[in-house]
Amino acid sequence: MGPGGIATIIAASSLLVIAIAISYAVIRVGRFIDEAKASLKAVTEETTPLIEEVHTTVTLVNGPLQSFNRITKNVEDISEKITSATTGLIDKSGPALKVAGALVTAAQMGKSRTKKKKKKAE
Repeated sequence: MGPGGIATIIAASSLLVIAIAISYAVIRVGRFIDEAKASLKAVTEETTPLIEEVHTTVTLVNGPLQSFNRITKNVEDISEKITSATTGLIDKSGPALKVAGALVTAAQMGKSRTKKKKKKAE
């Protein structure tokens, strides 16, 4: 065997080692893809019911929120009406303010009289 035969044996051995390395890598990648497929299937199977439960929960929460929204809208409307009514009353009738002031003063005076009576009784 000459130098060409030895070179051929070395080249063939090198190609054999490279072929074995490539086949090992392909087998490993194939197993990795199989595991990834199984993991993706498991995640999909577990996620689908979870998404359905979240959808149900959101639907159930939205009902009371819509009711709460209607209630707050009604309260807002009532408070606007009260504000406009009291603003109109205050702006248009000065005597009403005087009467209200007199009533508040009378109520305060009545409280102070009852306190004085209690102190004298003691």
